[in-house]
Amino acid sequence: MNSKENINKEIDKDFQDKENQNETIENQEETVEEEVIESETDKLQGEIDKEKNNFLRLFAEFENYKKRTSKERIELFSTANKELMTVMLPILDDFERGLSEVEKSSDKALIKGMQLIYNKFKNSLNQKGLKELEVKQGDVFDAEIHEAITQIPAPSKKLKGKIIDVIEKGYKLGETIIRFPKVVLGN
Repeated sequence: MNSKENINKEIDKDFQDKENQNETIENQEETVEEEVIESETDKLQGEIDKEKNNFLRLFAEFENYKKRTSKERIELFSTANKELMTVMLPILDDFERGLSEVEKSSDKALIKGMQLIYNKFKNSLNQKGLKELEVKQGDVFDAEIHEAITQIPAPSKKLKGKIIDVIEKGYKLGETIIRFPKVVLGN
């Protein structure tokens, strides 16, 4: 029986070894499957991160586009009448000169009528965004805002390098200067 026992023990041992080998193989297969799953998860996470980054860039680009087009639209509306206003400015100048001549007459009704028409005309232009640039004698000359047409000897030391007279008024349409005021400087 000893030999039978030894054979049985060997068989049990072989069986045990085979079970251990099967368990090792199963563990190795599970490890390989886990590694494959982890690598696929990492790969998918990388793709998600890449798509998220692309989305954020596209979203930021779209926001910048909206801001830029909105700004351009506002500028377009504010300067859409620029050409028309530029044509109307000499008429406004002539009207002001004519009104100053009419005010010399003694006909109060004529003066009042012309003043009403002038105010209505000027208010209509102001409603469309036209603003007169305020320039008066004694203001400091600024080459960005004023156009010097000549220099004359200053009547006083205080007016040296400053504006002596305004020959033609300047106007802005929105924030854009469409006609610079023409001024005389003291030297």
